Amino acid sequence: MSKSQPLSYSTKQQVVLQLDKLNKIFNQGTPLENHVLHDVSLQVSRGELVALVGTSGSGKSTLLNVMGLLDVSSSGELRIQGHLTEGLTDPQRTQLRSESIGFVFQFHHLISAFSVLDNVLMPLMLRYGQPSKTQVEYAEYLLGEVGLTQYMRQPTNRLSGGQQQRVAIARALVSRPALILADEPTGNLDTQTADEVFELFERFNVEHRCAIVIVTHDPRISARCLRTIRLTDGCIVYDGASADLPSVLKVAP
Repeated sequence: MSKSQPLSYSTKQQVVLQLDKLNKIFNQGTPLENHVLHDVSLQVSRGELVALVGTSGSGKSTLLNVMGLLDVSSSGELRIQGHLTEGLTDPQRTQLRSESIGFVFQFHHLISAFSVLDNVLMPLMLRYGQPSKTQVEYAEYLLGEVGLTQYMRQPTNRLSGGQQQRVAIARALVSRPALILADEPTGNLDTQTADEVFELFERFNVEHRCAIVIVTHDPRISARCLRTIRLTDGCIVYDGASADLPSVLKVAP
């Protein structure tokens, strides 16, 4: 299959993620109060590939957790595919997350007692119980796309780190989400394997037209994303084309 051309940074697609003056304060009103995110506003459209960068402690992980509905903001608005998340019950948040968002983490979070295929199907199992034939076939297709067809029935602990991350990418895509959030997905991989994994993100970004936000400490990876958002002390200090990122902000986080 030929490699598709990436979407332009200025693409006008459906907005899948929108934040408006979002704040996150831990231990609010106590002596341990910690204001981590400050009036963060941004939007991400379908088909965008975005790097989220910043030094340790800048608020990247907190922001990713809030965007992924794994945590709630202290104030401000968050919309996922137009749905305002403020006031949703826990079951409603869980449903919106399972329908709209796929996750890829640095440490895979695969279940070694289950096969590779079952790990990919896990989001659907949690949502529907027994996956349908069509869903299983789609999971098998995704494993073929990441080059793991021959390992489909094997336990995940027999795979290399790079292969496990490929399983995690297939798992993130199996529910056909509009948004994928990836937290340091290449952080534990050698340079060649990291490049191969990132190429999968680039490819699926175009072929599945899902928005992808990648938290990364690797300046090589962020430079390959068309757009970079940089956080400093919980504030967005840059949001634009990666090629135009000022050199003073290109220091490795």
